[in-house]
Amino acid sequence: MPSITQSTAPCHVPADAEEDILLGVDTHKDVHAAAVISTIGAVLDGRSFPATAEGYRQLLSWAGSFGILRRAGVECTGSYGAALTRQLRAEGIEVTEVNQPDKAARRRHGKTDAVDAEAAARAVLSGRATATAKTSDGPVETLRLFKLAKNSAVKSRTQTINQLKSILVSADPALRELLAGLNNPHLVKQCAELDDQTATGPAAAARHTLRLLARRIQHLTEEIDDLNKRIAQAVKATVPGLLDVYGVGPDSASALLIAAGDNPERLASEASSAALCGTSPVEASSGKTQRRRLNRGGDRQANAALYRIILSRLRWDHRTQNYLQRRLTEGKTRREIIRCLKRYIAREIYRLIVPTKQATDHPDPTQATA
Repeated sequence: MPSITQSTAPCHVPADAEEDILLGVDTHKDVHAAAVISTIGAVLDGRSFPATAEGYRQLLSWAGSFGILRRAGVECTGSYGAALTRQLRAEGIEVTEVNQPDKAARRRHGKTDAVDAEAAARAVLSGRATATAKTSDGPVETLRLFKLAKNSAVKSRTQTINQLKSILVSADPALRELLAGLNNPHLVKQCAELDDQTATGPAAAARHTLRLLARRIQHLTEEIDDLNKRIAQAVKATVPGLLDVYGVGPDSASALLIAAGDNPERLASEASSAALCGTSPVEASSGKTQRRRLNRGGDRQANAALYRIILSRLRWDHRTQNYLQRRLTEGKTRREIIRCLKRYIAREIYRLIVPTKQATDHPDPTQATA
């Protein structure tokens, strides 16, 4: 693959070297399509570059030849564009996350990588794209990788346990009676010590398979335990006081930190943090009808973490229990109360993750004296 392909857009007269320019990038696995526009919206050039370290250097050199590059709009900054985003930020360039163009615009203008790259640059220029890209070069990225490995191990262990139990259903009656009534840890331990020397045919195969599955479960359990320790240590190193919050465990804390990213200062207020977690209501008013509906957007893993925290507090925290009873007497449903609690907890977490910013909203009512 050549280092730089042919121009994918008509090449215009380069801007003055002292003028600001904007870069737009449509990212893919192997190739990134880039476009440069001026601050008045004129297309200066568009090209494609390989998604390699050398390709990133060539892209920056090419874009810098048109003027001063201070801002860039990049699609998929959390996946295909993550490495490019790190490179741009290392050069002091402000990177904005750009969502894909809406379907109506694509119907009018068509869809090519060059068109998408130009649209990304124009989204930054017009102000349609304003979200600062989440970085992936700090402790939260380490936490994300540990969490990814743990989720995979937990899923594999659950699948293996189900397979082991399904074999027992049709196993020899003597073997079933030997293992009957055991809880999961003891069942796995017994199966790992099974000997198939005294059996033949399917019975020997069943014992051998049970032993293999049990040892796989033991290995996955050791892996999960190790990752649990690493996740807890990473959370404490990132936000020391987060695990001290009532109901917040390592899994919930990691989900909330991963949603915020390594640069949580990009969250301008606690309201933006609540929107990121899907806990801010969405206006759904029309005509004489004035109402708000549930926000189904945001990071759903972070939203689920807030829900787990609420369940823990509703079970053990007297202040939260008192708040629930008070709101029930006011006519609120349990679901509506949980939505309110999610917002309050999101605000509490935000103040820990971004301690330099103080939310100006009302305090958490569950923290008041009952």
